[in-house]
Amino acid sequence: MSSLSRELVFLILQFLDEEKFKETVHKLEQESGFFFNMKYFEDEVHNGNWEEVEKYLSGFTKVDDNRYSMKIFFEIRKQKYLEALDKHDRSKAVDILVKDLKVFASFNEDLFKEITQLLTLENFRENEQLSKYGDTKSARAIMLVELKKLIEANPLFRDKLQFPNLKNSRLRTLINQSLNWQHQLCKNPRPNPDIKTLFVDHSCGQQNGARAPSPANNPLLGGPVQKPGGFPPLGAHPAPASVPAPLAGWMSNPPTATHPAVSGAPLGLGGPAMPGREFNISALKHPRTPPTNASVDFPSGDSEHASKRTRPLGLTDEVNLPVNVMPVSFPGHAHSQSFNAPDDLPKTVGRVLNQGSSPMSMDFHPIQQTLLLVGTNVGDIGLWEVGSRERLVQRNFKVWDLSACTMPLQAGLVKDPGVSVNRVIWSPDGSLFGVAYSRHLIQIYSYHGNDDVRQHLEIDAHVGGVNDLAFSHPNKQLSVITCGDDKLIKVWDATTGTKQYTFEGHEAPVYSVCPHHKENIQFIFSTALDGKIKAWLYDNLGSRVDYDAPGRWCTTMAYSADGTRLFSCGTSKDGESHIVEWNESEGAVKRTYQGFRKRSLGVVQFDTTKNRFLAAGDDFSIKFWDMDNTQLLTSSEADGGLPASPRIRFNKDGSLLAISANENGIKVLANNDGLRLLRTFENIAFDASRTSEAAKPTVNPISASVASSAGLTDRVPSSVGISAMNGDSRNLGDVKPRIIEETNDKTKIWKLSEINEPSQCRSLKLPENLRVTKISRLIYTNSGNAILALASNAVHLLWKWQRSDRNSNGKATATVSPQLWQPSSGILMTNDVTDTSPEEAVPCFALSKNDSYVMSASGGKISLFNMMTFKTMTTFMPPPPAATFLAFHPQDNNIIAIGMDDSTIQIYNVRVDEVKSKLKGHSKRITGLAFSHVLNVLVSSGADAQLCVWNSDGWEKQKSRFLQLPSGRSPGAQSETRVQFHQDQLHFLVVHETQLAIYETTKLECVKQWAPRESTAPISHATFSCDSQLVYASFLDSTVCVFTAAQLRLRCRINPSAYLSPNISSNVHPLVIAAHPQEPNQFALGLSDGSVHVFEPLESEGKWGLTPPVENGSSSNAPSSTPAGGGSGSDQPQR
Repeated sequence: MSSLSRELVFLILQFLDEEKFKETVHKLEQESGFFFNMKYFEDEVHNGNWEEVEKYLSGFTKVDDNRYSMKIFFEIRKQKYLEALDKHDRSKAVDILVKDLKVFASFNEDLFKEITQLLTLENFRENEQLSKYGDTKSARAIMLVELKKLIEANPLFRDKLQFPNLKNSRLRTLINQSLNWQHQLCKNPRPNPDIKTLFVDHSCGQQNGARAPSPANNPLLGGPVQKPGGFPPLGAHPAPASVPAPLAGWMSNPPTATHPAVSGAPLGLGGPAMPGREFNISALKHPRTPPTNASVDFPSGDSEHASKRTRPLGLTDEVNLPVNVMPVSFPGHAHSQSFNAPDDLPKTVGRVLNQGSSPMSMDFHPIQQTLLLVGTNVGDIGLWEVGSRERLVQRNFKVWDLSACTMPLQAGLVKDPGVSVNRVIWSPDGSLFGVAYSRHLIQIYSYHGNDDVRQHLEIDAHVGGVNDLAFSHPNKQLSVITCGDDKLIKVWDATTGTKQYTFEGHEAPVYSVCPHHKENIQFIFSTALDGKIKAWLYDNLGSRVDYDAPGRWCTTMAYSADGTRLFSCGTSKDGESHIVEWNESEGAVKRTYQGFRKRSLGVVQFDTTKNRFLAAGDDFSIKFWDMDNTQLLTSSEADGGLPASPRIRFNKDGSLLAISANENGIKVLANNDGLRLLRTFENIAFDASRTSEAAKPTVNPISASVASSAGLTDRVPSSVGISAMNGDSRNLGDVKPRIIEETNDKTKIWKLSEINEPSQCRSLKLPENLRVTKISRLIYTNSGNAILALASNAVHLLWKWQRSDRNSNGKATATVSPQLWQPSSGILMTNDVTDTSPEEAVPCFALSKNDSYVMSASGGKISLFNMMTFKTMTTFMPPPPAATFLAFHPQDNNIIAIGMDDSTIQIYNVRVDEVKSKLKGHSKRITGLAFSHVLNVLVSSGADAQLCVWNSDGWEKQKSRFLQLPSGRSPGAQSETRVQFHQDQLHFLVVHETQLAIYETTKLECVKQWAPRESTAPISHATFSCDSQLVYASFLDSTVCVFTAAQLRLRCRINPSAYLSPNISSNVHPLVIAAHPQEPNQFALGLSDGSVHVFEPLESEGKWGLTPPVENGSSSNAPSSTPAGGGSGSDQPQR
């Protein structure tokens, strides 16, 4: 096949993909053999559609083509065979063995015999090589990793794994250009040609000798085409303000009036539209039927204009998509997302805030993604820095200029001053935010960072309530859109407050607005309380759409983040709730999502995230759907305490979800990325716990009466689909000035917090059913509800906290005792040991991200344990050398870095049982390893007191440096150097018996150091708190010290008398310390007598001491540079 024919196949594939002919797309991929769709292949493997998997593969390779192909087919058929055995379907297993696997007997007869013998086993896991086979889902996932590697290495798949980087709707564009050319060749070209078919060449009929338009102002040359709709008709002149195809399909009786173009921007390549020119409006009735009337030209995928113009609603520029992803943008698919439901949905409660009055509407800042704006039922607005739990701004409702208000409003406020917030929303760039109130007004504030909020505009916008507010860019300038009880929609200049448009046509109060644009055509969807949906262009010519929303009452509309898919959520007066996806071209419901309770208790609110998921507050919980699946994906009660229909709002990247809670609360749910985000921003350059000292909310007594207003409490703020413009991550400099000022105030009263008595903190000694000599290693599980310890006798201990009345979330706490957990089998997780005593070995372990497995060693082989059953899944790497430290690669759990007692580091792939690299650079055993997923480096430390930085891509050594030991101090023979990365992934903590230090990774420079006095006991261990704002350090004299991480300055000291009984031997001391993964003020100690203690500050205190005074009057989130050893200045008490 010629190269052009091959390219035509790709164009057809793109067209079919855009038109959602899914089965046909994959059939053509297979039959042509030009493009192997890895995403489709992965889905079929995950779903176990083995017949389709092999059929699809057959278009690209056969079993005996080469060794890669043979291995691919063998792995698939072996998995199919094992699944049949696992279901005890012997007849099916025999059938697979004979029909599918026997072909491999000629290549490896012994292997075939071994596979056959599996039929004789009650459980094939009795076979040693299959002992670590998990469940079907995990086995398929593991196999898929191997299959992808084999496919990528197979030369038959070369150049077939990446789809060409085409602009959208390329085939449509080429056809449109052909029609343009045909029109140019017409003897009597009409200004508005009527093209009804593609089956024959176009030719204009005779029209009284009409002249062809000149190429100079004819937009048809290379003319644009609309990607969601069908092939458009042709027109002699552009009509930027004409009805866009998605709206035209909704119009039951499209208007035929003429009106001037709204936008001055030209369409296509033929030159700008002439000012004042009038054009006819026509509707495109169906996306796949050529229309019979003509006037609308659409921007094409090839138009440079489309990519270079300002993107008013934050649409991102095109990016190069990765291998295995079709670079095609179309509704219903977000192939570029590597997003696995439901693990990446925000479901962990990361923050609980109290606003002081009931939240009615919330919105996260588009750039500073931990900044949450809140409006309440008494007219208050609050601005929270969620990371630090700090309320930056609290404003009670107040009319800024009463004299400028209409007389009805002035009179109404005197009679009843109660006001509720119906909507709060940020502008796309986050420089403004708007507040819509239940009485006439909107207020626009300007935001200048931190707590600097200034009054910008106050508009008496509507008679009655202002039900919704949104920002838009209709003419490349920012506008505010409002709607109200007076059945009107109004558009205001966001700079001056001048009214620009008023849209009339609804016959009931307008409930919500949703501005959007397709290419350069701006429009607004609106919904009213009679269930009508209408759409408006910015032209005062009336609604272009008149349609009924499901439920026919309170409905909000929102687009997916990429602007390609339209959804609505509504609740009827009878409490029936609906979330649906719309087919914009046809004005019809395309998909209805299931999972609501029969009668919702209140109006349901929803939101979208990641171009992939929908969420709604219903039935005292949050419910989640995949956009492509109508069945409920999952739900979360957020640890309880939610109202019947919670208000919800995602942040821009979908890592956080704010939810209104009972008793004026706000819960912020987070996924793993969200938890990292919260910890990164928590307590920027200062202590997070000062939120407890923030001003308490003051409820305006005059307006408090509105809190019981029945109608307002069911109000759902609109979740309009306004995507914020892309912005950089938060500028930490914004928060410096005020923090410095507050910190300086505290220097006047600061003193070191000393804890000497058990009554001065909360501590808990964990129950001991098994006697062990000492605790060698200690860690919290990632879920935060258990503690795992490795004792010096190679036995693991696991304590689990259960949900109870005293511990509603089931997390680790010092107030409730956990259970020392064992499976019903009674077995222990015990490491392999050598002939030498395990007490003399160097123990080490690492926990998988999902807490399912622990990898551990105590001088012997490395063991992999199942945390649920305590069974040993496998052992590997017998000594010598022995493993002394273990760390999982952050991006691939199959890769582990193993520090050895011979000073090497081995990079080991568990899946293929192979050492990929061996790193040499230390002179003594490895005592610490830490990965930075931001810098793509591995930092190692050794008993030689040396630090090394390795590139984690090629494993080359980048830098190395020896610790700066205090003068006169040399490292002991058994001294360990530990390393741990800060939340910013740029700095890391170094722990040595002689010092604590903070290093900057790229330069490997020490920027902070704290050293105990010579007479003081050595440091036994130390760790960052989960938010990296504190450092917990234990000492061999049983003292525990708490430092501020930014300055390595002592803020609290816990003396042994606070937690050790007086009759305990003086030789008992902490060996290891671990920090809770979600609670910054909780840590645990593992002691030399085999006991484990959990510590938290008193509830009345909420934190460990006060932040010490800042050196040199500065405070920084990143450790700032001070001379080595500068942590022991005379202005701070010594240990």
